[in-house]
Amino acid sequence: MPPRIGKRYAMVRKTKGRSKRPTLVDVAQEAGVSAITVSRTIRSPEIVSETARRKVEEAISRLGYTPDPAASALASHSTSTIGLLVPSLTNNVFSDVLRGVYEGVEGTRFFIQIGNYRYSALEEEGLIRNFLSQRPAGLIVSSMDQTPAGRALLESAPCPIVQIMEISPGAVDMSVGFDQLAAVRSGARHLLDCGYRRPGFISARMDPRAQRRLAAFREFTASAGVLDDRRIITTPQPSSVGMGRYLMEQLLSRAPDIDAVMCNNDDLAVGALMEAKRRNIPVPDQMGICSYNDIEMVRQMVPALTAVATPRHEIGARAIAMLLAEIAQPGSVDQRHLDLGYELMIRESTRPA
Repeated sequence: MPPRIGKRYAMVRKTKGRSKRPTLVDVAQEAGVSAITVSRTIRSPEIVSETARRKVEEAISRLGYTPDPAASALASHSTSTIGLLVPSLTNNVFSDVLRGVYEGVEGTRFFIQIGNYRYSALEEEGLIRNFLSQRPAGLIVSSMDQTPAGRALLESAPCPIVQIMEISPGAVDMSVGFDQLAAVRSGARHLLDCGYRRPGFISARMDPRAQRRLAAFREFTASAGVLDDRRIITTPQPSSVGMGRYLMEQLLSRAPDIDAVMCNNDDLAVGALMEAKRRNIPVPDQMGICSYNDIEMVRQMVPALTAVATPRHEIGARAIAMLLAEIAQPGSVDQRHLDLGYELMIRESTRPA
C-alpha cells in the first residue's frame, strides 16, 4: 500500500467493523437518517424531502458509496436501467430520437444504456439477450425486424417494451412511429403533382426499412403508370452525401431522361442536389428532388430541399413516456400503438404543384 492514502479510503478503513466498500447502512448512519430514506433517495429522489436528500447525497459523496446493481435487481426484480437499441450512433435520425429519450428520463431514477446493433439482426438479437440478462426496467427497440429468436426474447421479456419508428399491430408490446409506406407515397405523389413524369429513386444500406420504402415507391409509381426500373438505383453500402452524389451520377447515366428523384434519406438527397448542380441541371425546373426525414441540413441547402418530415424527436419523447408509465403501473397505457404521422415540407427543390 502506498505510504499515503486518500481521505475517503482512510475514512472507510478506520471505521471499525465496516467493510472496505461502504454499504447503504453506512450511508444512513453517516447522514443520520434511516436506511429506507437512503434507498428512496437513490431510487425515487422526488419523494424525499430536500433536506433529507441533501444529507444523503453528501454522505454518499463523502463515503464514495455506489449502489450494487445486482443486489438492487434481485431486490426489485429490475434495475434502474432502460435499454435503448438503435442501428446507428452516427445517423442524425437516431440522434434526434436519443435527444427525445434523454429529455424524458431527466429528473427520474432511470438512466439509459445504449446498444448499437449496426443494422445487423443477429447483433440485435445478441444485444437483446444481453440486456434482458441485466434485468432492465424496460426496453426501447428501433426495429420491427428481429430474428425469430430475437422476437421470442422480446415476447417473453419480463419488462415493458416499446418498438419505435414504425407502427404495427404485430409489435410485441407497444409501438410509436408513423406509416413509413404512406410517407414515401406522399413524396412520390408530390413529384407527380408537380408535373414530373419520369421519377427515380435512390437508396443506400438497404436494411429492411429501406427495402419497404423502395417497395412503396415501386407500388405507387407502377399504379400511376410511371415505373421504370432503370430509374431505381440502390446499394448495400452505407449512406452518405458522397454516396448520394455517386448514386445520382449512376442514375443519370442509366436514365438520362429522368426529371425527378425521390431519395431514401437526407444525406442522399443532399448528394443528389450537389451532383445536379455540378452538371448544371436546373433544380427544380429540369430536375425535382424530394428528401426523406428532413434534418436541419436539407433546410439550409440552396435550393432548400422538399422533404417528407418525420417526427424523430417526438418518437423518442413519446416512447420513453409510454415506457415510464408502464413501469410505474403495468397496463396503464391504453393507446399502445401510437401513430405520430408525418408532414410533407414543400420547398424550392420541386416545382409548384
